[in-house]
Amino acid sequence: MMETPAKETPSKPGDVLDAFARRHRFRALEVLPWLVAAASYFIFPDYLALGAQILATIVFALSVDLILGYAGIVTLGHAAFFGAGAYTAGILAANGWGEPISGLLAAAAVAAVLGVATGAIILRTTGLTLLMQTLVIATMLLELANKAGQWTGGADGLQGMQVWPIFGAFRFDLFGKTAFLYCFAVLLICWLIVRAIAYSPFGRSLTGIRDNVKRMHAIGSPVNRRLLIAYTISASLAGISGALIAQTTQFVGLGVLSLERSGTVLIMLIIGGVGQLYGAFIGVPLYMIAQDRFATIDPVYWYFWIGLFMIFMVVFARGGVLGAIERVKLWYRASIGARK
Repeated sequence: MMETPAKETPSKPGDVLDAFARRHRFRALEVLPWLVAAASYFIFPDYLALGAQILATIVFALSVDLILGYAGIVTLGHAAFFGAGAYTAGILAANGWGEPISGLLAAAAVAAVLGVATGAIILRTTGLTLLMQTLVIATMLLELANKAGQWTGGADGLQGMQVWPIFGAFRFDLFGKTAFLYCFAVLLICWLIVRAIAYSPFGRSLTGIRDNVKRMHAIGSPVNRRLLIAYTISASLAGISGALIAQTTQFVGLGVLSLERSGTVLIMLIIGGVGQLYGAFIGVPLYMIAQDRFATIDPVYWYFWIGLFMIFMVVFARGGVLGAIERVKLWYRASIGARK
């Protein structure tokens, strides 16, 4: 389907420089997700609100994929940055400043500061300790939001948000038209940023750290600094995603900081393919559409069907949908080579 930076392995030493020079070139298939999203705007006008949520969640999944798929940082608490961005945009809108673009930038800045502050501490550890510390940070923020009810609304959620029209002209409507286009534009910008990072020398160094951190230390690479930079960028993107959700729904609850939020985005990435750059574009829609359908069919036990779906993916599509497609491509090439 779509080749990713991690899969590019030139067959000859002389091809290395050419491949490196071509790394930023856009491929024809990269336009496919955007064509699907644009077509959905016209084909499914009754589901634009859900579509906006999907697009905003893809930004969140991209932020997690940047640190998990490329840098190898496993986290169970990335909802901390998602929630920080959501509450930043929400509190601003509930207290007289509902301009969406500046609210989005403020959310990105707050999440980035939080990413620097926490990343400087937790990235000194690895393995289970790192995993638990990410979870602890999200839990602490959840409790802080619960206690600071005068600002966050506590368990009742933040209400009274008044988000202004975008550029003073495009008002958020009940049908989700403005929300869909707004999330579409923000996702496009965030995707371009993540893509540029993934194909850059910095992105290559992240995959080197993921694959063999000792070797990266040995060649003099500033491993800790690069991990912190990646973690901060990822936190900022997660904050943007949270702000998008807050602005388009005009409500923020404690669920934006929950473990379920962090775990769900990991499931989405596993479905699509971790470290594939485009896995988020497949995993998020598949999961959210399946969730919507299963909840309609079986409102009580819909999580059972989600679990069954995950078992099917793990057994028959290791590496996610993109991983399965890659294996089919390799099998096809091998079969063609055998015939020759």
